[in-house]
Amino acid sequence: MKRTTRVGIVTSGGDCQGLNAAIRGIGKALLHDLDSVEIFGMRDGYRGLIDNDYQYMEAKDFSGILTEGGTILGTSRQRYIPGKAIVDEDGNDLMPAMLDTYNRLNLDCLVVMGGNGTQKSAKLLMDAGMNVVTLPKTIDNDIYGTDTTFGFQSAVDIASNVIDYIHSTASSHGRIFLVELMGRDAGWLTLHAGIGSGADVILLPEIPYDFDKIVEGIERRRKSGRNFSIIAVAEGAVSITDQQLSEEERRRAREQLGHSTISYRLASELEKALGQEARVTVPGHYQRGGPPCPYDRVLATRFGAAAARLIRDRQYGCMVGIQKGEIVAVPLADAASQTKFLPVDHPLIQTGRDIGIFFGD
Repeated sequence: MKRTTRVGIVTSGGDCQGLNAAIRGIGKALLHDLDSVEIFGMRDGYRGLIDNDYQYMEAKDFSGILTEGGTILGTSRQRYIPGKAIVDEDGNDLMPAMLDTYNRLNLDCLVVMGGNGTQKSAKLLMDAGMNVVTLPKTIDNDIYGTDTTFGFQSAVDIASNVIDYIHSTASSHGRIFLVELMGRDAGWLTLHAGIGSGADVILLPEIPYDFDKIVEGIERRRKSGRNFSIIAVAEGAVSITDQQLSEEERRRAREQLGHSTISYRLASELEKALGQEARVTVPGHYQRGGPPCPYDRVLATRFGAAAARLIRDRQYGCMVGIQKGEIVAVPLADAASQTKFLPVDHPLIQTGRDIGIFFGD
């Protein structure tokens, strides 16, 4: 009698491009590789696992979704106490409910797709006794153990496109434009989009900026006859004077000054210092939406197929990653252990410096 492999799929945390491509890769590879398999999609991320809310997925469910943005399974965020528990709004531990669903469905493995926080919470599922394989998805590209994540390149394309369009209006009006991009902790997205779209100043969380140096850089551009400047700002960028403050303290300080984000504060300060009009553009969740670019479709498909191979070989407790072009299985304990920040000596930062981009330091 053939043994049936039973697999659950979870898309957790914020959505991004490529989730459906990864779901498709997993499903098609499992159905192709295994003689008998049953696949269950958990609705709305961990909520489906908590509430025993799922859909049985057939071959037809994996067709026609390669180019769709978002996730056909839905997603949600759960409160995570680092290294300890996944809890509800009242602080009740949700692990027993998730373990109950896992056991009730008699799952062999749970495939969890998510960002940095999801890798950490998935480690808790593994520690609770579930077989887990994870995939790295985030536009921030900040997951340890993989050179890139799916969703990242699509977001770079969108962010670069926004800055491309800003150039003409900035030039026409002789304005300073600040384009605030996602990236609370790591500056990968802002760096790549800034370089790819010809930003004049790039501000990253990893390089605290000196306001006076930004002013000097813009003044230098004006003296050379360039009457406008484009500043790509990561949402987590911080000044050298504010770097000792907590995120909450910085938020309160901005609100006291009447500024919703770091870019609005900078725009106000630059107008006063330079006497030049400064405008802010915040593409926000636009960066996470729409269809995945072809690169992310391919990457997500590779990750999904690799996850199916790990399940076939019963190699659990791993995150699928890519290193130097090769698909690898990274121990989940390692992937969940730290955040992949942008090194301040990264070659792309040096490339930016070589062509005259200012980093505010």
